[in-house]
Amino acid sequence: MHELGITRNIVAIVGEAAQGRRVYRITLEIGKLSGIMSEAIAFCFEAVARGTAVDGAVLDIREVEGRARCTACGIELATATLLTPCGCGCRTLVRLQGEELKIKSMEIEEAA
Repeated sequence: MHELGITRNIVAIVGEAAQGRRVYRITLEIGKLSGIMSEAIAFCFEAVARGTAVDGAVLDIREVEGRARCTACGIELATATLLTPCGCGCRTLVRLQGEELKIKSMEIEEAA
């Protein structure tokens, strides 16, 4: 489960950016084509955050739909997988979005 390592990295990055201040909320964007299971990140978060500046923070995960462009006809389409063919029958799609893993925002304690 690579999500455990990813969650550790998220907590470390946010903790470093918070510079010792308490973190109240973290908003992530995870693309549906990324291969990262949002549910696994949410499951690991509490245990990984324990004892850090992120401990007790709310984790808000927003899933980003997959979008691709067909190389044959140029149409853009929503897709849950890049194995789904375009309506024209072409199976060669260029990813436009859906592979993201972003720390979109975080709410932290005001500086003293």
